[in-house]
Amino acid sequence: MNVIVTGASSGVGFEAVLELILSGKHKVIALSRSQDKLERLLEIAHGLNPDAEIFALAFDIVHDDYAGLRQFISANFDNRVDVLINNAGVLINKPFAKLLETDFVEMLQSNFIGHVRIIQGLLGLMPKGAHIVNIGSMGGFQGSAKFPGMAAYSASKAALHSLTECLALELTEQEIKVNCLALGSAQTEMLEQAFPGYQSPVMAFEMGKYIADFAVTAHRFFNGKVLPVAVTTP
Repeated sequence: MNVIVTGASSGVGFEAVLELILSGKHKVIALSRSQDKLERLLEIAHGLNPDAEIFALAFDIVHDDYAGLRQFISANFDNRVDVLINNAGVLINKPFAKLLETDFVEMLQSNFIGHVRIIQGLLGLMPKGAHIVNIGSMGGFQGSAKFPGMAAYSASKAALHSLTECLALELTEQEIKVNCLALGSAQTEMLEQAFPGYQSPVMAFEMGKYIADFAVTAHRFFNGKVLPVAVTTP
């Protein structure tokens, strides 16, 4: 499969890419804003699998021109994207009373609008049977435990969850499946930012493996689902 992973330079996105290239069955394009971290990813990936078909591009899903991304895909993927994993995102941990309107704008741009842009930008390259996987959060999952300081982040993820359900319906005729994983804690930099000092029982590589496996197989079983993936609170 031809797989694109956004937010691939760290955390579960980084680990998902490594899992995908291990089998040698998939081509992977890794996207991130950080060129240095992408180069580290490439080095590790080729260390694990010297024959890995992995391509990296420094790309901002909110602000960059998608014509350039489509050219990059054309050169490396023969103009076909089978799986899109929308993992990119940022977090602001701040009490609601101190949140600025610009904080909400940043959360919505990074955790929602950016994903809208890349889906719209690449939809024409996705064949029947393609799978879009949005990486949400338990913070935005209806009925889940909520935590102080997470209002802007959780609201942006809730928007992504709703988008997942809407797109699954709209893309029915194209036979493109859309699902969302509402992740609980995994030991990443973002978790430390959200809950300083908290140690998750789930390692980043474990969650990355789960995401990779889900992305290439779960469209056979799910569509339009927002699935909680959590064993603890947080």
